[in-house]
Amino acid sequence: RAAVTTYLAILAYGRFRSIMIRSLSRRFTKGVLRQQRAYVLRCCTFSTELGSRSALTTPTEEQTMLTESVSKFAQAHVAPYVSEMDEASKLRPEILEKLFSEGLMGIEIPEEYGGAGMSFTDAILAIEELAKVDPSIAVIVDIQNTLVNLAFLTYGTEELKQKYLPRLATDTLASFCLSEASSGSDAFAMRTTATPTADGNGYIINGNKLWISNANEAGLFLIFANANPEAGYKGITAFVVERDTPGLIIGKKEDKLGIRASSTCELAFDGLEVSKDCILGEFGKGYKIAIETLNPGRIGIGAQMIGLAQGTYDAAMRYILDRKQFGQSVADFQGLQFAYAQAQTEIEAARLLVLNAAALRESDQPYIKEAAMAKLYW
Repeated sequence: RAAVTTYLAILAYGRFRSIMIRSLSRRFTKGVLRQQRAYVLRCCTFSTELGSRSALTTPTEEQTMLTESVSKFAQAHVAPYVSEMDEASKLRPEILEKLFSEGLMGIEIPEEYGGAGMSFTDAILAIEELAKVDPSIAVIVDIQNTLVNLAFLTYGTEELKQKYLPRLATDTLASFCLSEASSGSDAFAMRTTATPTADGNGYIINGNKLWISNANEAGLFLIFANANPEAGYKGITAFVVERDTPGLIIGKKEDKLGIRASSTCELAFDGLEVSKDCILGEFGKGYKIAIETLNPGRIGIGAQMIGLAQGTYDAAMRYILDRKQFGQSVADFQGLQFAYAQAQTEIEAARLLVLNAAALRESDQPYIKEAAMAKLYW
């Protein structure tokens, strides 16, 4: 009898437990459903407030016109000479002239200084379109727009802006001279110095720079030198120097594996004398100019790589769609479909990183991490 009683008690407990679990489950499910319904309602309200907000990858009408124009320019004036320039490791001068005449070298420069007066994102889109055809041309445009022009716009006095921005927009290529043999990633370990002249009206720059893009064709150089080595990086100052200044020596041109039409050279400064008026920004604030200019520059590099990847992808797709094996296009084979689906997904992910970083910068929001991610992804 005791055993039967115990067995019945266990059954009763099991029944009670089952009923309680089902009851709690229904209550929990109802609670979750209520939360889900509330969340959907909030999302609907939020969506209504956003209205017809477009995706990051949806260009404005003006941006569509810009990218179409740049694409046509690249196909007509760059594409026929890509192989020739790569083999010769030399930029055709007429292409550089056309880049200026098309307004691609001063995209963000205001119209009052002779530029196009467009946005940072516009510059990024133009760089991507050029890189689809030739990354060498894209890097020339990138450095001019996202490094040099931006530095003058942000830190230049009105006098410097009036003097140089019209030239940068219309006929003068520039170089951003920061890296040295012992000063690459650690950019502020530089040894190039700027010593005050005897009369105190200028500085004498001595030292070397390595891997300086655009140097072979540049007419203007933004040179970073330490004018107060005792102060460490706080002595670094940015100087604007004309190509024909005595003491500025354009050294050997690097024989690179890629981007060969874009020159990369060594520079030497041997008693290069400049006036105080050549300082860009404040004395000793060159480190700030370098850091804050390189941040948007990373977004430009991301755009270059997206263009290169997309151009390569498009060329590959044309080939595999045309090539036939076993009576069908090789693009129909599942093994290849896996590969090109993955490639396009990665390109689109990279594009979103770049456009998001550009959008954050334009809206004056923090973007340094996003800019680094846009460059790192490749």
